[in-house]
This record gives sequence, C-alpha cells and structure tokens, in this order.
Amino acid sequence: MESSDRVFIIGEDILDPYGGAFKVTKGLSTRFPDRVLTTPISEAAIVGVATGMAMRGFRPVAEIMFGDFTLLAGDQLVNHASKFAWMYNGKVSVPLVVRTPMGGRRGYGPTHSQTLEKMLLGVPGLRVVAVSALGDPGGLLAAAIATEGPVLFIEHKLLYAQAVLEPGHGALADFEMMTTGSTFPTYSLRFIGQERASVTIACYGYMFDLVRNAALSLALEHEVFCEIIVLSQLSPFELEPLFNSVRSSQRLVVAEEGGLTLGWGAEVVTRVVESAVFTDAPAVRRVAALDLPIANSKPLEDATLPSVDDIVSAALELASRKISA
Repeated sequence: MESSDRVFIIGEDILDPYGGAFKVTKGLSTRFPDRVLTTPISEAAIVGVATGMAMRGFRPVAEIMFGDFTLLAGDQLVNHASKFAWMYNGKVSVPLVVRTPMGGRRGYGPTHSQTLEKMLLGVPGLRVVAVSALGDPGGLLAAAIATEGPVLFIEHKLLYAQAVLEPGHGALADFEMMTTGSTFPTYSLRFIGQERASVTIACYGYMFDLVRNAALSLALEHEVFCEIIVLSQLSPFELEPLFNSVRSSQRLVVAEEGGLTLGWGAEVVTRVVESAVFTDAPAVRRVAALDLPIANSKPLEDATLPSVDDIVSAALELASRKISA
C-alpha cells in the first residue's frame, strides 16, 4: 500500500481499532484511511465490488472473514472474476486478491473450521495460493497482488501466531531446503546429509507443521527418511519438483486438512500416476480429514482432522513395501 496507491483493502470489520477478526489489517485504516473500505455483511458484494475495481485498474485485496464464507462469493469468483479476461478477449484484466483464513483446530465448530479451497481448485483463470511457515508470507501476498489475474489466497488460522521458519535453525535445525520457482515457490526439504528419501510427503499450508513432526518421528524412531514437498500454488498445478522426488523415492504420501473424498490430494496422486514416475505399481497413500462436519469439541475435532500419527502410519506402510528397481 505504501508502494502503490492502486492497492485497496475491502472487507468486513477491517477498520481500526478492531482491524479484522485475525488482526491482519490492524493499523492500515489509520495509515491509509481512504483505501481501507469496510462493507456490509455480503461476501458476494465484497468480491463483486473488488472485481469491478480490478477491472478499472486498481489492485484490490478483498478479505473474507472466514474461509467458510468464500462460497457465498462463488458466483463472483467462478463466473465473473476468473472469466472476464477471456470473455472480453484480453481487453480487461482482473488483478484481484481474495484472502481468507481457512482450517480448524481452534474449536470454532462446523461452520467456521472448514478447509474448502478444494471446491475452487481447477476453476479456469483462478489461481489458488496457500501460505505455509516456509518463506515470507508478506512476499507471497505481494506477488499475489502483482498477479494480473484473480488469486484466492489461503491463510490457515494457526499460522497467524507462528514465525517464519528458516532451514538449519529452530524447528528446521535438522533440515536443508531447496526452493523451486520464484513467484509462488515450491519447497523441498530433506534431512541434512540425507542422500535419498524412502518416502515423499506432499502437503501445503499448516499441514507442513504436522508433516515436519511426522518426518522427525519417522527418522528418529523408525529410521525412515522422508523428503517433504510443500506447495505454495495449489492451482494451476506445478508439480515437477514432486515428480522428481517420487522418481527417486517411489513412494508418495499426500497430506491435507480438507476432506478426503475428491480432495487436493486425490488430484495430486492422479497427476503423479499419470506422469509415469513409478517403475512399479503405484505406492501411494492419502491423509486427510474424515468426511464429516467439524465439531466444537476438541476430542471430536481432533478425531476428525488428520494427525501426525496418521502421517507416520501412512509413511510406514509404504516404507515396508519392496519396490522393484
């Protein structure tokens, strides 16, 4: 917002002193009072107005207070923002960012804890990006704002309180990391000195935290070493780093917080199998939430959502398989 007066923020309850349900916009309306616009409670109106602003040359960032409400703006995203550049033969662009918190594990119940981005993956013209604890989330958001087409920008609620992790330090003291792509990077992590992984684990967003803990448990307790592939861009797919890892490991676990059926992981597995990287019968497992509403009760929420133990079990099952050379 300092670098461009074309960047606006539009959404519900984003003005100071409240600054949004998760305080992401706190202080901005004080610094930029003419470019932080509070709205009535209508997600369709928020995204519709922001789409019109983008078509007129602005760079709006529309906030949906909870990701569960993104579907209320589904028509604006699926039939308008993502299509206008094609419908008008490239004479307009829609540089729109819709950012929203997704995910559970905070006891918010069945209508405020869902992971729904799978319902918008694969929409032609719509890019879906997810923040993780790797890399600079501000830089990722700036890249989304600079994108000429619409971007759905996913932020897991638990990541707001976390610091960005650095390889070789703190929680990543045992890992080395390689980054592929500059705009919306894919991160590949291995244990320092690890030459070859027995299992590849693909994930995004907050699931990386669970996968990292699972990888440590697998290495320390079972001597099974994993390579972790963390994607920032969920759609359209850019899976070459994952293909390269699976070519080596010949085993793949995909981990996501969304529901298992027809999820992100199912499509990733299909793309990997179709790419013919397996030299034998595909060795794959999916880890995801149960196909149930998410309860307020923590024990029930924990039972519904995927866990570190689920990832460890899936990886151990694959590691026990003998793979033909």
